[in-house]
Order: sequence, then structure tokens, then C-alpha cells
Amino acid sequence: MTAQLAPRIAHNAAATPTLTGEAAAMLTEAEHQAAKREITSWPGYAPTPVVALQGVAHAAGVAQLDYKDEAHRFGLGSFKALGGAYAVLRILQDELAKYGITTDAAALIAGQHRDKVASVTVCCATDGNHGRSVAWGAQMFGCACRVYIHANVSADREAAIARFGAVMVRLDGDYDASVRKVAHDAEANGWHLVADTNAGGGSDKVPRLVMQGYTLIVDEVIGQLAQAPTHVFIPAGVGGLAAAIAGRWAVVASSARPRMVVVEPQVADCVFRALRDGVPKPLDGDVNSFMACLSAGEVSPAAWPILRSVADDAVAIADTSAIDTMVGLARGRWGDAPMVSGESGCAAVAAVLALTDQEILRSALGLTAQSRVLCIGSEGATAPEVWASFTQLRPNDVAAA
Repeated sequence: MTAQLAPRIAHNAAATPTLTGEAAAMLTEAEHQAAKREITSWPGYAPTPVVALQGVAHAAGVAQLDYKDEAHRFGLGSFKALGGAYAVLRILQDELAKYGITTDAAALIAGQHRDKVASVTVCCATDGNHGRSVAWGAQMFGCACRVYIHANVSADREAAIARFGAVMVRLDGDYDASVRKVAHDAEANGWHLVADTNAGGGSDKVPRLVMQGYTLIVDEVIGQLAQAPTHVFIPAGVGGLAAAIAGRWAVVASSARPRMVVVEPQVADCVFRALRDGVPKPLDGDVNSFMACLSAGEVSPAAWPILRSVADDAVAIADTSAIDTMVGLARGRWGDAPMVSGESGCAAVAAVLALTDQEILRSALGLTAQSRVLCIGSEGATAPEVWASFTQLRPNDVAAA
């Protein structure tokens, strides 16, 4: 592997066993239970599967590698279904409370208070998956929705969002530019911004609600694994998922928590640099990666206190690693059953495989032949045409097989 394509790692010298102070206040048990109670009541809820990839584990030189497959989340194809839609629900509950109305998801899904809810507009910026969740939530609960996408969002991702009735707004520039634009327009028009990052401005309240939705993944996976992992590899864009997974695990396991390793593209390594340097800074230049939903150049300020506390390490990988892993998983190259894992969904597995012959980096991460690794598979083929063009397969065929 050339130096340009080799993975890079960064260690977070400030990491602690559990959450304290500001970080602890952001992921409270009461908020987690509120999110869990609502989300598990939604039609179609079921824990997503954990798949043992023993062939990949053998190839990567670890004892065990399990894959939490978020491709099956509410039929939306990614973990994002948990966060954006939950934040929409909470916004609508707050709006109805102004009329003295207390309600829950079931009532809104049944069409209650639709006259008042229909006057509310929610909006967001997205690389694809978050916008799909927000649009789905808006349709499910009965409000209007506008979704901003940037120049590099694929046409199939745009169509997947639009089918939930959202008004689509395509802009020039990258993801971070769309974040700033939608924040400005929301304030100007009185819309409710459902952001998974407050890097574009505004309160951290909604990004925190989004992260609370994601924490449900930890409760599920702890109940699904016979033995706790030693390492958890988590893909990071703005950092919300990584903060939610690492933070929730720290709450439930404290010093017994696994080592939390954040995975990013080399061209969009904002969390990597923040953990390495101890302070987040926006990236300059082009941050667009093959790992499309990880193409972010600025860490979410809402996620940062949690990441600083309990994200132990970061690994930055080349796009070529993700491409090779996505194709390899689809074709069962390592002896496991073929799997549909998207450009960003495969990132955690790609990082573990990229480290296989990197003994110095493996040692720094504490990866050994006895390690038990959990990879968060954040998405399936959420851009099916892109996935098919690289794998030369159709996602539905692989999933059916």
C-alpha cells in the first residue's frame, strides 16, 4: 500500500472512561428513555441485525468482527431514520404544547391535530440519509418539509427523499455550504431547522435530539452480542453518530466500555484532526469523498464535547479502501455471505481491513489476534445506482440471496 493510500490514525489524549460535565448533560438517561419509548412505538420498528463476518475477521487478523447492519432501519436504508424523524416529532410536540396539547407519535401518525401540524414546516441540509429521515418523519407526522442538497448529492438519493413529499432545493457548493444556507433560510422564513449539526449556527437542542435517537443502537447491540466487543469502529461525518454510540456506551458501561474508534475519509477528516489537535477547525478545500455521507468538513459543535470525552481514536482511510471493501462485501470475497453495504456503510469494515498489515498502527490501537471488533454499518445501498455501478450487481438481488 502506498503512503498516500495507507490509513492514518490519531489518538485522543483527552479521552476519559465515561462522560462528565457538559458531555454528560448532553446524553441524559431521561432523554434516552424518552427517545427509546417513542421510536420503538413507530410502525415497523425492529432492532437491526448484527451479522458475524468471520471471514473478514480472519482476513483482518482479529478474533471476531460483527457488523451492525443499519441498512434495514425502517426501510430507509440507514441509521439516520432514528435521528431526524425523532427530532421532527419533538419539534411538533413542542409546537402543540403552545396550544396546551400533549401528544405522542401514535396520535400524530393517526392524524390527530393535523390542522395545526400541517402549518409547521421543517427543513434540513443533507448528503442524503438525514434528509430522507426528516422527510419521512414529516410525512408520517403530518407537517411540511424542505430539504436542501448540494451539487454532489446523487440523483437517486434526491429522488429517494422527494418521494416522501419534501420540497427539494439543490444548491451549488458542498455539504457545509448547504448547512449554512438552510440555517439562514429557516430563520428568515420561520421554519424549524432539523439539523444533525449546528455548525451552520443556531442552538444545539435539535442536534442533541438527533443524537438521542441514535443512542438506541447501543441498547440494541448490547442485547444482541453474547460478549462485549473490545473495539467499536464508527463512521463519522459531522460526528453525531460517533458521539451517540461512544457516549451512550460510556453511560451504560463506564470504564468497562470498548475502545471507540472513529472512521473518516482522508479528504474529509474533520473529526480526526479535532481529536488529534484537541480543537475542531473547519477544513479548507474539497471534502467530497466516495464515502458520500461522510463528506463533511466541520465537526458538529453539539457532538464535540462527547467526542472529546469518549472517542479514543480516529482512523482516516482512502476512498480506494472503501471502494474495495464495498465490492468485496457485495461479492462475499472473504467467505462471508454477500452483503449490501453502501459507500459510507462499509467504512468501518474498510478501516479494520486497511489496518491488517499496519503493525505499528494496530499496536497503537490495541488491535490483536484476540480483539473482538464491532463495526457500525451505517447504511445499505442508499444510492443504488452508484452501488451497482461499482459492484456490477443489483442490491435487491444480493439482499434476496
